[in-house]
Amino acid sequence: MSNHAVKRMNFFERYLTVWVAVCMAIGVFVGKLAPELVAWFRGLEFGEKSQMNIPIVVLIWLMIYPMMLKIDFTSILDVRKKPKGLAVTLFVNWLVKPFSMAFFGWLFFRHVFSGVLTPELADQYTAGVIILAAAPCTAMVFVWSYLSDGDPAYTLVQVAVNDLIMLFAFAPVVKFLVTGASNLEVPFEVLLYAVILFVVIPLFFGAVSRTLLIKSKGREWFDGRFLPFFQPVTVVALLVTLIFIFAFQSDNMLSRPLHVLLIAVPILIQVYFNSSLAYGLMRIFKVPYAIAAPGALIGASNFFELAVATAIALYGPGSGAALATVVGVLIEVPVMLSVSKICLRTRHWFPAEPSAR
Repeated sequence: MSNHAVKRMNFFERYLTVWVAVCMAIGVFVGKLAPELVAWFRGLEFGEKSQMNIPIVVLIWLMIYPMMLKIDFTSILDVRKKPKGLAVTLFVNWLVKPFSMAFFGWLFFRHVFSGVLTPELADQYTAGVIILAAAPCTAMVFVWSYLSDGDPAYTLVQVAVNDLIMLFAFAPVVKFLVTGASNLEVPFEVLLYAVILFVVIPLFFGAVSRTLLIKSKGREWFDGRFLPFFQPVTVVALLVTLIFIFAFQSDNMLSRPLHVLLIAVPILIQVYFNSSLAYGLMRIFKVPYAIAAPGALIGASNFFELAVATAIALYGPGSGAALATVVGVLIEVPVMLSVSKICLRTRHWFPAEPSAR
């Protein structure tokens, strides 16, 4: 089963961790080789009280807009047919996941690793992992659902509802948890800028583009020609964004390479904790496997593009918070593949139902 799953991922998705590691090396090399050039790019910022970097904002927008094109919000009308799966997903994503991540971040960075980390870095890393956990996955969850034989229609419902909630809940959740778990200030207006810039605007243009293009060109053209056009754009934008971030982080990476491993510890724990919780609740409530698996996967993965953008807007591309969100990208594929495989091996735990439709 595992070989079959790997073959069903495209080349970029299969080796995402490798590409992130390569971009890390390139970024650090450029940061040390051309510090003046990196400093110039780093100075291209806008927004009062924010540290939004213009090149990274453009690149992240190129990543997020194609994701929003895939969301069909009319699918939300189908939620009444199978409400239990969505209820569990929303409970874990919004009432458990950000709070558990805040706890794990506080526990490990402020206490377990206190002998290695300064209080300032502990606060930055805690803020980064909280921002990461407060943004439920939007795009890659479709890949994980596909690999675990989840119901694609219901996965779309779960993602669409999460995106709508994110419009209103992301900023206050991040503000509340970061100020509670660290000594950092979180300018709420900057959080609102980030939500508007990286969620509201691409969501609006994605929905309008989707509606108009399907109406004028047809669904087959939209799915077969228009969406695939953005695949290489999204890939290149992600890789260049990572190079920028690691170039800005070059001094941190070279002086504190161990910190990448330290940051990964609470992220890994919360991934398996939240996916197990969601999966277990789905089993208790006798939700069909085709709904349970995507629910567990959404609870485990993150909208890392939004998380990276928000961390940069709040604390800058060279901050510990930005580094913490990037570590989430680094471990995304191997961890999510393991969760997908666990779901496939335990599908017999759930009611026999071929589809959740």
